[in-house]
Amino acid sequence: MITLKKITNKKEMKLFVTFPFSLYKNNKYWVPPIIKDEIDNFDPKKNPVFENADAQFFIALRNGKIVGRVVAIINWFEVEKQQIKKMRFGWFDVIDDIEVTKVLLEKVKEIGLENKLEYIEGPIGFNNLDKTGVLTEGFDHLGTMITWYNHPYYKDHLEHLGFVKEKEYLENKFKFENVDGVYFDRISNILKRRFKLKALDFTKTKDILPYVDEMFKVFDKAYSKLSTYVPISDAQIAFFKKKYIGFINPEYIKFVVDEHNKLVAFAIVMPSFSEALQKTKGKLFPFGLFHLLNARKNAKDVTFYLIGVDPEYQNKGVHAIIFDQYTKTFAKKGIVNCIRTPELEDNEAIKKIWENFDPVTHKRRRTYRKSI
Repeated sequence: MITLKKITNKKEMKLFVTFPFSLYKNNKYWVPPIIKDEIDNFDPKKNPVFENADAQFFIALRNGKIVGRVVAIINWFEVEKQQIKKMRFGWFDVIDDIEVTKVLLEKVKEIGLENKLEYIEGPIGFNNLDKTGVLTEGFDHLGTMITWYNHPYYKDHLEHLGFVKEKEYLENKFKFENVDGVYFDRISNILKRRFKLKALDFTKTKDILPYVDEMFKVFDKAYSKLSTYVPISDAQIAFFKKKYIGFINPEYIKFVVDEHNKLVAFAIVMPSFSEALQKTKGKLFPFGLFHLLNARKNAKDVTFYLIGVDPEYQNKGVHAIIFDQYTKTFAKKGIVNCIRTPELEDNEAIKKIWENFDPVTHKRRRTYRKSI
């Protein structure tokens, strides 16, 4: 018999967070989170996303053993301001037993009904900065710190229970050697003269911080037309700034400003922490932090996390200035592979940005939907 338990305290939350460590034990492609960070992320006293969202955490038990987990999420800005009556679910993990999946998602449906919502979509997080989607192709490729990994049967479980594809995401990568540095140097110089733009490079995190709020304003304008977009509050921006900006290599954050020093484009790239996170086994101490700091400095693969161009400058090739900056930085650091985070399959604008690099789609993922 399968029973559900709602998570109500920190001790239980640790059980929720660590369940995937047993589910993916000895899987060489799964990348674990840092346990403490994950617990903090789910703490309403620490994560400001809960100012506009509710979440309920559940584990499924059989004979006292955890066999599944899920977070039932309502983003109230989405529901009330955007009038999108969506019940979200995320952090979904199960053994290969469809009855476990059914019990977990029936609970999500029940909460959706209680709140008069119209459909369920998942797996997705609280907003656009969270992980998204069930992996459907690319199970033999290493995961990243900003994507979920899952077993192939997840897709089968959801489809058997009547869920249908909602959004498709592609994950692409390319070799840095495919990038024509001479071309981007030439184009970048032309664009900077034509539009009176300037590229900003950094070596110290403190020099980046004054631009972060403005960066999210550009992010908001650049992504607001996407069907998945939910605005990010000032408190969430401050949380992101505190949690991530200080840990990203400052050389991997690039800005472009106009003649008035107004930000018009940005990109954030992270060194690949995947192998380092596997070595940490979810803990920063005693040796986990060393592995992460080593990756921050020496990783030869990088992940493009965010890139945005103010709509006023879109279709003008301004992203070439950013790529010129990265070409010079990556050449110095001996970067080998460039990996992109999940991007909507129908996002034609983003496809145009990357078309010169001979990208290869190595993973696909999707969210699933079902009416309540």
